[in-house]
Amino acid sequence: MSLPIKDVLNHLHINDINPSFSTGNSWCNTGGGTVQDIHSPVDGQKIASVTFATEEEYNQVVDTAIKAFKTWRQIPSPKRGEIIRQIGEQLRANKKQLGTLVSYEMGKSLQEGYGEVQEMIDICDFAVGLSRQLYGLTMHSERPNHRMYEQYHPLGVVGIISAFNFPVAVWSWNAMLAWVCGDVCVWKPSEKTPLTAIACQRIVQEVFSRNGVDEGVSCLVIGDHKIGELMSNDTRVPLISATGSTRMGKAVSAAVGARLGKSLLELGGNNAIIITENADLDMALIGAVFGAVGTAGQRCTTTRRLIIHESVYDAFKQKLVNAYGQIKIGNPLDEANHMGPLIDADAVAAYLDSIEKCKTEGGHFIVEGGRLEGEAYRSGCYVKPCIAEVENHYKIVQHETFAPILYLIKYKDIDDAIALQNGVPQGLSSAIMTNSLRDAEKFLSSAGSDCGIANVNIGTSGAEIGGAFGGEKETGGGRESGSDAWKVYMRRQTNTINYSKTLPLAQGIKFDL
Repeated sequence: MSLPIKDVLNHLHINDINPSFSTGNSWCNTGGGTVQDIHSPVDGQKIASVTFATEEEYNQVVDTAIKAFKTWRQIPSPKRGEIIRQIGEQLRANKKQLGTLVSYEMGKSLQEGYGEVQEMIDICDFAVGLSRQLYGLTMHSERPNHRMYEQYHPLGVVGIISAFNFPVAVWSWNAMLAWVCGDVCVWKPSEKTPLTAIACQRIVQEVFSRNGVDEGVSCLVIGDHKIGELMSNDTRVPLISATGSTRMGKAVSAAVGARLGKSLLELGGNNAIIITENADLDMALIGAVFGAVGTAGQRCTTTRRLIIHESVYDAFKQKLVNAYGQIKIGNPLDEANHMGPLIDADAVAAYLDSIEKCKTEGGHFIVEGGRLEGEAYRSGCYVKPCIAEVENHYKIVQHETFAPILYLIKYKDIDDAIALQNGVPQGLSSAIMTNSLRDAEKFLSSAGSDCGIANVNIGTSGAEIGGAFGGEKETGGGRESGSDAWKVYMRRQTNTINYSKTLPLAQGIKFDL
């Protein structure tokens, strides 16, 4: 049962406040920025107000973060890990409340809201272990009585630009690893979902204060694209981690690259599931429907294309139509519902426009879409998930629409299927449903999927913390979360120590005086 939203807001101290930034316990607003009301897509109700930070406020935040870095980097990594462990415990204690706020502010189902907070808890656990495993390598020197090794040092200020669809989880992927590595963080959440960010800042800062950590290790700046532009062009911020559209990512990459900074980009996906002639169709159905409908199609890993073998095409199409007829759409705080609203009116307009473009190009809808009307859908953000039969080359199919539109494509042999899967500009997540070992291994080979994530007999959506998350091509090439993704938050240094009484040169060069 969901918690009453008023109790959640009170518990997380989200009332009618209008902060613009925070460098720790204090919440500031000089009154210079634009005030924005935050409305829930669930029922259209105003939740609270925030103020967009000014350039002066942004600079104040970065100056505080730079100062805090000088102290934070000196704390041993295992001790930093202990603080992250405590953050994980605080998130466990607030999981229901924070998960409910994620659902209410963003519109994803309550179970998905809880799942997002669980991802935060999991990355805390991962970071705790990582705090004792920031390994370098030892190399053998060609010179006698010399030792070579490499070590990693923190970068400094890490700027995090997050998107509305995962308003807190992706921030935590970055922040927990950056903190364990010795960095400090400045977070610009999506202007569409700032309240969950404020709640996280309160939770985190309570732990930092308890441990005597300086203000500035965790900073929050509320704002629109202007704050993102300031961060991207700021030479004081050596790393920008940005999640969002490919268009946004290209702008961030250009700005950061122009100053020779580092960027970690998690951008669009146009993910496909290949369903072979010998696939378990019941299993494939679950993966396809959750992947297409989960978060109302607003995940970067959403299943947007199904590439189905011609021999099972009609049978699987009928299964999809039957399943879509059972999807319950409504208030995401009601756990009986499978799908909530899109984030706002602009998202609905983009969804409707994409449907019309698909029809214009020749797409045939076997499950029709449209906006839902009525008192239960009074926010105006609820739509029907729909399915269209298309060709992969359609312009609208090549484009990522952040909405529950699923495209069906027919194929004849596995090489054709892989070519179709790879035949889009994006390269994030991919999957194959098959009982053929040969098809599965081909899909995972260098001649197979060109995506950063390739799955067998699971869908495109639902990555685990242990593996590095990210994609290729217009997805941006960044990697977050598991594996050795921590290295992007640090600078590598090669060290050579001469413990002899002479100074031999490398490559046998002689330089006698």
